[in-house]
Amino acid sequence: MTATWKSLDFGNQYLFTSKEAYMQFGVFSVGDATPDPTNGRTPSERERIKAMIAIALKAEEVGLDVFATGEHHNPPFVPSSPTTMLGYIAARTEKLILSTATTLITTNDPVKIAEDYGMLQHVADGRVDLMMGRGNTGPVYPWFGQDIRQGVNLARENYALLRRLWREDVVDWEGKFRTPLQGFTSTPRPLDGVPPFVWHGSIRSPEIAEQAAFYGDGFFHNNIFWPADHTRRMVQLYRRRYAFHGHGRAEDAIVGLGGQVFMRKNSQDAVREFRPYFDNAPVYGHGPSLEEFTEQTPLTVGSPQQVIERTLSFRETVGDYQRQLFLMDHAGLSLKTVLEQLDILGEEVVPVLRKEFAVGRPADVPDAPTHESLRAAREGAVA
Repeated sequence: MTATWKSLDFGNQYLFTSKEAYMQFGVFSVGDATPDPTNGRTPSERERIKAMIAIALKAEEVGLDVFATGEHHNPPFVPSSPTTMLGYIAARTEKLILSTATTLITTNDPVKIAEDYGMLQHVADGRVDLMMGRGNTGPVYPWFGQDIRQGVNLARENYALLRRLWREDVVDWEGKFRTPLQGFTSTPRPLDGVPPFVWHGSIRSPEIAEQAAFYGDGFFHNNIFWPADHTRRMVQLYRRRYAFHGHGRAEDAIVGLGGQVFMRKNSQDAVREFRPYFDNAPVYGHGPSLEEFTEQTPLTVGSPQQVIERTLSFRETVGDYQRQLFLMDHAGLSLKTVLEQLDILGEEVVPVLRKEFAVGRPADVPDAPTHESLRAAREGAVA
């Protein structure tokens, strides 16, 4: 089975060529330090940070491809400095792709993003990409001198500047939301002249799907809260607009999905163990029942086989796609439990998913992007 992937920034376009089929699997963390509802204990910030690092190291150990951390600046979340954490993880790993589950393109200065992730890219030998997002926590915006009502406009302007900073050695720029730049060079320059690959993450904003399509970047749908019809519409919009903007066919668009799972050998044990965590979770507790939520959203609580079948069904919703990340450590689950979940994911679930997703995958569907594929594309274009 072969598929295509060659990504090259050529104007606004990514181009594709051949190599072996490849889909990425991994985990993402929002980094919440919330009470364990079974014993009432809340981990300290230090414990939670160390737990996220342990989860990343375990992800590589069990054969996953990606670890992604969120970015938050308000309790109960701890990952306010993703590059610090990912730089440490880079030194402890060899193959793991290090990503953000959200880089706040709205409240971060794009100059600082360019330099911080440029540095991380060198430290990690290219094993870095970013997922841009607006952030939906209102108070964070004024903490960084911004207005949430300008969220979409900030995302557009800041990302346009970030792209120039990574692709032009000297930048003259003037916009609405920050001071002008004159003859500015962002350092260090992208490794091998290849900027990190960028995903644009969204749950419900068509403007972000459009932004990803306009630039020919990846689109990552969180895929935790909403029903399949919503996910289908968002991804279809991105694919249509990707083709409209001249980056290739709709099938060539680069799509990632999230999802949350909890597994035990017997589905009844999984439901019984996870129920108190679901019922008290900050983001979906005290609302629909666990059974209602798992029926109407991608949340899967059950046996490994049920997780496999549910995840494979995502292809029916969005078509062939490139990256699947799972949320494993939310809502107060203990580190011990999360590491057990990762063992199941790596040993029993992902190997089957890799095999089954390859079945029937057209040869011309792009593979997941990596620094190596981006670099090869650039070198091929220059030759």
